[in-house]
Amino acid sequence: MAARHEEIADELRRAIDREEYAVGALLPAETDLATRYGVSRGTVRQAVAALTSEGLIGSRQGARRVVLASRRSQSFAELRSFAQWARAMGRAATGRVVAQEYRPAGTEDAVRLQLRAGTPVLHVLRVRGLDGEPVLLERTVYADWIAAAVEPIEPDCASVTQRLLDDTGLVFAYGEHVIDAVAAGAQDAELLGVRRTSPLLRVRRVTTTYEGRPVEWSDDRYRSDAVSFSVHNSIGNNALARKTAE
Repeated sequence: MAARHEEIADELRRAIDREEYAVGALLPAETDLATRYGVSRGTVRQAVAALTSEGLIGSRQGARRVVLASRRSQSFAELRSFAQWARAMGRAATGRVVAQEYRPAGTEDAVRLQLRAGTPVLHVLRVRGLDGEPVLLERTVYADWIAAAVEPIEPDCASVTQRLLDDTGLVFAYGEHVIDAVAAGAQDAELLGVRRTSPLLRVRRVTTTYEGRPVEWSDDRYRSDAVSFSVHNSIGNNALARKTAE
């Protein structure tokens, strides 16, 4: 049975996810939370400390705490697959392959995957969802050396990352992400259930093995009303680099 402070922390997490406490809003004071849950302020402090350590809330004047993020935010402090992130929120990841075909590597494919132009690479268009709701459109290009392992994976596989680990031992070890905003095109709008020209968060990423060998590169487009991104940094550790637009 979970300790009382763990139960309170989980209730607060769910309230933040439901946006009862939106990002930027203040949580009730510790005394008010203690009264609401019928516990001591010490128990409330334990629950609040758990959320603070997860980066969901920060501190502001006195006992008031400000909401920094929800669990629907994707942090770049660690490399996690979409399915792993969904599980961490208590949500079910879904996936559906819309199109899959081999094409000769173009210039961008060759540069990002460190291959010769013309090398056959596997292009996969996949819709990802949370509890069945479409939130992400992935246009992924797999390098020739791993494409044969990706090709037979069933179209509704929730986690290609986990399947490749189970089947081949492949570990996606490093990722480089470039984030910007784009307007939804006709195909984006149809597959994500949004209006054409709706704003989407785009993440262009290259993922490599421990040895630095590129596995895939992808153009991922997220519904901006469903997913956000967060970077938690400090004076001693800043994983985010700011660059001019490409």
